Amino acid sequence: MDIELGAVQERFADLVWANEPIASGDLVRLCERELNWKKPTTYTVLRKLCEKGLLKNENGVVTSLISRSDFYSEKSNQIVEESYHGSLPSFIAAFISRKELSQEEADEIRRMIDAYRKEG
Repeated sequence: MDIELGAVQERFADLVWANEPIASGDLVRLCERELNWKKPTTYTVLRKLCEKGLLKNENGVVTSLISRSDFYSEKSNQIVEESYHGSLPSFIAAFISRKELSQEEADEIRRMIDAYRKEG
């Protein structure tokens, strides 16, 4: 699956994930209201995301082929692979050098690592 989405396609996918399954006509109305799109724009973006393997439009009902959490997880993996040569510690070091972690965030990350160690 091609996870490269522009910001507009990502907003569209988020609407589908939040409302699926959704009739394509209802999706057109939702996109008109939320994104100020005309019907052809909605169907063009829908077709492109179907071609990428993210969504499907079957019998006028639009659903996702990958969950929102799986999509963003894969996107995160791709960023780490492409930008940090697959090194999660390098990614984390770069991230926290720009953003101070709260104590709650640090504790949550520590709990995640501890849970991973117990499962692994």
